Amino acid sequence: MTGQRALFALVVALLVVVSGCAGSGMTDSSIESETTSSTTTASTHTATESTSTANGTVDVHYINVGQSASTLIVTPQNETILIDTGDWRNDGEYVLEYLKQQNITRIDHLVTSHSDADHIGGHAAVIGYYETQADGVGAVYDPGLSSSSQTYEEYLDAVETHNVPLYQVASDDTLPVAGVNVAVLAPPEEPLAGGQRNENSIALMVTHGEQRFLFTGDAESEGERYLVDKYGSQLNATVFQAGHHGSQSSSSDALLEASSPHLTVISSAYDSQYGHPHSETLTRFADRSIPAYWTAVHGNVVISSDGENLTVSTQRNATTNPTELRSADPIEPGSDDPIVERITLAGGISNPEPIVTDGGTETSTPTETPSESTDAALALIDVHADAEGNDNENLNDEYLVFENTGDEPLDMSGWTIEDEAGHTYTVPSGFTLEPGTQVTLYTGSGTDTDTELYWESSSAIWNNGGDTVIVTDDAGTVVVEESYE
Repeated sequence: MTGQRALFALVVALLVVVSGCAGSGMTDSSIESETTSSTTTASTHTATESTSTANGTVDVHYINVGQSASTLIVTPQNETILIDTGDWRNDGEYVLEYLKQQNITRIDHLVTSHSDADHIGGHAAVIGYYETQADGVGAVYDPGLSSSSQTYEEYLDAVETHNVPLYQVASDDTLPVAGVNVAVLAPPEEPLAGGQRNENSIALMVTHGEQRFLFTGDAESEGERYLVDKYGSQLNATVFQAGHHGSQSSSSDALLEASSPHLTVISSAYDSQYGHPHSETLTRFADRSIPAYWTAVHGNVVISSDGENLTVSTQRNATTNPTELRSADPIEPGSDDPIVERITLAGGISNPEPIVTDGGTETSTPTETPSESTDAALALIDVHADAEGNDNENLNDEYLVFENTGDEPLDMSGWTIEDEAGHTYTVPSGFTLEPGTQVTLYTGSGTDTDTELYWESSSAIWNNGGDTVIVTDDAGTVVVEESYE
């Protein structure tokens, strides 16, 4: 490294300007000359404040980049926010390809959650491409803690080479984005945990009307404790990106209690060398009945907000029961599977019990639709949702009973049974229900027979106060959709 380059690294690591709401472009020379915080920083209240009205649609794309993370946010005014760029071993390939597929011609705001190489792996490539072949990068935001990795050096080189404005941000700042509120919740100005990079990740709350998206980077125990202690219930969010790729050291009980998300998205590889997502984390989600979307099995996940409703679209239609995610088939990063709308949740931060809808039609109206793929008929005969005693301790006293009311055997291999929250059971291959025969699906564990199936869930599935049973055959046709109270 030359002396000039070393000086630039020091300037970037230590003297980057804290950016509040300052939207005017700062050159690298102005970074060197200004070392004070912007006077336009958000208050604690503003940092977690709900926007009362919302115009247009916000799309949040959780990109399948393997053992790493990258999230694209497109606002109603078509401003773009890109949080992280994936792993260094991919050099931004998956991210750049996805951005091109989405016709993204400019990155207005590039957020570096922290400087680990699995989060900034594509920074240099993204900056280089958009500065030379597209409409540029508006600004980069950084927590200000450096790394000795070559990936970090290449990132800073790209910032310097293309003269991209670079800002250090801290809690109570806001990003200058129109149409949504983008509040910086962390890190604090004084680094946590002796300056450990994970613990000092940039945490963001993106608010659009009644919908909130919470991002905590790789924050672990101290970083999450800071968020809970500073903001408490103001962390309430509808969508939560699982911290640190679903590591057991993140997504703590305290943070989940404070944020109370309606769903979570996990970004990690299917065969992660670190075992992400860890079973302890998945159990915490399951214990709170939080549906989980994992990029390794759902592929790219796109969540759209109109300010009141959320629509979830994925490449693959896999289970969202956290404890069953590992039973789903993997999807490789860069897969060209189309993104298909799966479910809509009508209910934001003011509604702790979101209304789940299917294709825009509330599932509270009982319907039963015969499958077009077979002459046989499946009927839901009984729902026993309220088990004796503690539901979670008596799982096999929670069950559904189905009957083949047709005249032909019903091959149910690969069929799915799902509740409103997206918990999904898949009927094992080779299971056939004979005419006039009933089968009982128990929530707990046991040995499958011709008349008994076991979900193998670690927690109760069916809500005692009402839920919807959705049965879909292996061709994707809804066979039964029936609600109970």
